[in-house]
Amino acid sequence: MASVQIRGVQKYFGGTQVIRGVDIDIKDGEFAVLVGPSGCGKSTLLRMLAGLEEITEGEISIGDTVVNDMPPKERDIAMVFQNYALYPHMSVYDNMAFSLMLAKVEKSAVKERVDRASSILGLTNLLDRYPRQLSGGQRQRVAMGRAIVRDPQVFLFDEPLSNLDAKLRVQMRAEIRELHQRLRTTSVYVTHDQIEAMTMADQIVVMRDGVVEQRGRPLDLYDHPVNLFVAGFIGSPAMNFLPGTLRTEGAEHQVELGDGTLLPVPRGLQAGIEGQRIIYGVRPEHLIIQTGVQGIKTEVSVIEPTGANTEVHCRSSDADIVAVFRERHNFAPGETLTLVPDHNNTHLFDAETGQTLAK
Repeated sequence: MASVQIRGVQKYFGGTQVIRGVDIDIKDGEFAVLVGPSGCGKSTLLRMLAGLEEITEGEISIGDTVVNDMPPKERDIAMVFQNYALYPHMSVYDNMAFSLMLAKVEKSAVKERVDRASSILGLTNLLDRYPRQLSGGQRQRVAMGRAIVRDPQVFLFDEPLSNLDAKLRVQMRAEIRELHQRLRTTSVYVTHDQIEAMTMADQIVVMRDGVVEQRGRPLDLYDHPVNLFVAGFIGSPAMNFLPGTLRTEGAEHQVELGDGTLLPVPRGLQAGIEGQRIIYGVRPEHLIIQTGVQGIKTEVSVIEPTGANTEVHCRSSDADIVAVFRERHNFAPGETLTLVPDHNNTHLFDAETGQTLAK
């Protein structure tokens, strides 16, 4: 196992810059997830770490070794791809053993490693089968088994669950997390699915346009986003954003919405100025229904019962709003609701810069 350091890394494709000075530290044994929208540079960064793309500028280290100029086979990494990349003419056993046979590992050691990996992944009874005889989840386990037998310093995962159906994705992400807890091998995982990131990561790295917007523990990013992009990207359903104006009276601060509604500001507000344009953010689960108090007046448009929760889509004079309730409600489209934010769990962002106003 080894730590990974990424220092000032940049990447150009011709005249187009796709990675813009990225700095990331991944501790020994940590499970780090690179997440962001398509085209943000996360897969390119993973490929540079693997040695499949050249680094234009900067430095990548695995352990104490700078690997910029090392070929992939010398980096002591193992990569699990989105499309499994299994050899169709080889059995499960041969697929898992192939890299070891190339490295001229003794046959007895190969069998020991393959047996151990297949036992961990529940593949023992499938070793004689071919990829065409396996389900998508089984193929992904074989791809992971092929990585495990190499006993690398670092595992690299490039959107490994994107080809699976929704139920199997949930099952497989739990299995990958359990696998990491058993092996404790440093892992770097790329996905565009923020639910995968939240449920699997020790550290999340949120990227946009080749830049790291924020990195940290999942709940730290959820509770303390540094800007509008991170606040809107992390969390499902996404955070609600309402345009407003900051009003100050002595030491008191309030947010005035477009319809004149006044809402208390969150605790820990940085000093703002009267009339400052801000974005008021509140997550769907931090809205409650209340009458007779100052709140956000909305009209119900769509109700989505999911079993455990009820998602209610509403329209206010300023924006569309989603509220999530644990209780079951029989709302009707067109019904009027007053939604009151939990003021200890709301956020303010500068409307021009998008940066948080929290201390």
